[in-house]
Parts: sequence; C-alpha cells; structure tokens
Amino acid sequence: MSDSKHYREATRLTTLGRTPDAYHGLVNLPVHRGSTVLFPTLAAFEQSHLRPDETGRVTYGLNGTPTTFAVETAVAELEGAHGACVVPSGLAAITAALLAVLKAGDHLLITDSAYGPGRRFSNHILARFGVEVDYYDPLLGADIAKLFKPNTRAILTESPGSYTFEVQDIPAIAEAAHAHNILVLMDNTWATPLYFKPFAHGVDISIQAATKYMSGHSDLLAGTITFTKECEPLIRQAVRDLGISLAPDDCYLLLRGLRSMDVRLKHQEKMALDLAEWLAARPEVKQVLHPARPDCPGHALWKRDFTGASGLFSIILHPIEKPALAAFLDPLSLFGMGFSWGGFESLIVPCNPRPIRTATAWDEPGQLLRLSVGLEHIDDLKADLAAGFERMKAAQA
Repeated sequence: MSDSKHYREATRLTTLGRTPDAYHGLVNLPVHRGSTVLFPTLAAFEQSHLRPDETGRVTYGLNGTPTTFAVETAVAELEGAHGACVVPSGLAAITAALLAVLKAGDHLLITDSAYGPGRRFSNHILARFGVEVDYYDPLLGADIAKLFKPNTRAILTESPGSYTFEVQDIPAIAEAAHAHNILVLMDNTWATPLYFKPFAHGVDISIQAATKYMSGHSDLLAGTITFTKECEPLIRQAVRDLGISLAPDDCYLLLRGLRSMDVRLKHQEKMALDLAEWLAARPEVKQVLHPARPDCPGHALWKRDFTGASGLFSIILHPIEKPALAAFLDPLSLFGMGFSWGGFESLIVPCNPRPIRTATAWDEPGQLLRLSVGLEHIDDLKADLAAGFERMKAAQA
C-alpha cells in the first residue's frame, strides 16, 4: 500500500501491512509458514545471521516470515516507534524487554500497580539473577527521582494500572529518568496505540498484550514490543537469543484484529462510560475507577495525555460477605468470569490487590471488581448486572 502516515488512524488500521500487488491482488496478506529457508548462494548463506531488513530475504522461520514482518511494521507505525517485535504473549513481551535491558547488579523500579505475572517474574527470575527490584507509588510522578540509585537501569510503568487504574505522569517520569540515563518501559495495553502514543511522551520501550484489544476476539495469545532506534539492538538480540517468536498463523489473526480495532474501541469506550455512569448511581457501588470519569483520581493526567479510553475499568462494592458476592457473580449470563479482556464478550473478575502491594497499601475494605465491556447491547449488560445486584441483596437479607 502507499505511504499511510498522512492517513487518520482508522484508515491506517485498514491499510498497514497490506501489499495486494505483491500477492496477485489478494486483499489480505497470505500466511507464510515455514522453518527451513534455502539459500541460492554461499554469499546469501553467509548473510543468514543478519536481520531481514539487512539481507532483503527471510533467513529462518524463527526469525520471522513476511507475515511476521507485516504485523511488526504495522504496530511500530501505529505506536510511533522505530521498530517492533512480536512474541507469543503479553507476559513474554514484558519478560523479553526486561531481560534485554537488565544485567546482574542493575536496579529496576516497577510501578506498584503493575500486571501481576510481570511482577512475579521480576521478584523470582530477575532477583535470582542478581537484579535488584523495588516498587514505587504509581502516583509519584517526577518524585520518582528520589528512588534512583547509581545502578538504576530501567523503570517499568503501566498506565493506567491493571486493576486499580492509577494514571501515571509518564512525561515527568521519563524526564527524570532520562536525566540519569535510565530507560522507561511502559505497558500500553489499556490505551492501545490509538489512545496513547508512548514515544511522544518519552517512553523508550512500549509493551502490549496484543491478546487484548489488538486481537479483539479472545482466540489469540500475542505480545508486542516496540522501541526507539537506540533500544532496537537490545530488544532484537534478546528476542532472538530467547528463541521466541509468534507463529505466522497468529500473526495473520493479529493483523485481522487490527483492521477492526478502531471501531471496536470507539464502541467499547462509549459502552464502558455509559455502564460506569449507571454503576456509579447504584447503591451497592462505593466507587467507580475509570480514568475518563472526572471523579476518578488521575483524571487530569488522563485528559492531558490520552485521546480516549478503552472498555476496561473497576468498581468497588460496599463491603459484603462471600456468599453474597457469589450470589451476584455466579448466575451472571453475559458477564463471564475469566482472565484477559479486550474481546467481544464482557467479563467480570473479583480482584484483591492487597497481598501484592509493597510500596502502597490497598486498605479498601470493599470488594474490587474489574469489568471488561464487550460488544453486547448496553441495556442487556445493565439488566444482567441489575439481576445480580438483586440476588446479592437477597443473600444479605
């Protein structure tokens, strides 16, 4: 396709990674499967250790196929990055990026609201290999500089937080970090490239669980790592050394999901805000945690830095006993209880940040519930939850 940088996001999503003229006019890129690649000459064989953009050809299936390169190019351009790598999951994106930039003796700072499995990896694997890990208050902003040590190498941010939705001052954190030659990594899964441009706000490496909104159909595990030119050698070397790659069929599904991400996100944003407003008026709900709502802590930062909101947010119920919570959740017909989010179906999961927080305390006595709003009709979703609240009330009687 022609250069798409002058197009709006919706158009770019439908054009990036497509070259119909190269494939007999087919609208969608074919799936290129394969492991072994034959080299016609000794000279070509001796270049097999180089990247495809240096050799102009595929060298080995693990290092990518045209399907891989198409999705990487699309994601990099959407995020405003120099380049991208796709990997088998969002967690793989986190772990590969951290391993790329850290070595024994380094110090890593992680937001206290970070994704749990990434936190577990840091506490177990990185600590075991001599990386010092500390957590910080996600609302710290520029004051994060007070936590820097001579060996601080990187900061892992996530904005907003996965469960509690604190919005971080990413530009302030990046400015403080770069003054000390510290790299800033960000999990940008919630906003996607459509609603937050990480590199325009000072991020060096952006991570996404493409499993979520990029895929959009709850049938794919994938992760993306995008990076600046300076960070490219670190990321590409780590991904290659770790021997991880996304299968071509999954790359194809990821490209297909990108085509509809703009319309899905706009609809899910609208639905989530509507549902959040309805929930805020419910007597059972103590607080709604949605960054796009003016009453949510961090709303000012969200309004300054983000251009939209996705369909994921949390609510805090007034304290209830477990049988009442089960009466509310178990018979729900549209809100399924399951991990992940960003698909076409609505989800709800109970969360408890208290056991994992170390830099900040989660003292809220009420039950935290995280909701992912799908593509069902909003009135049906409200009716499903309303029936749940009635069951909860009856169980408390």
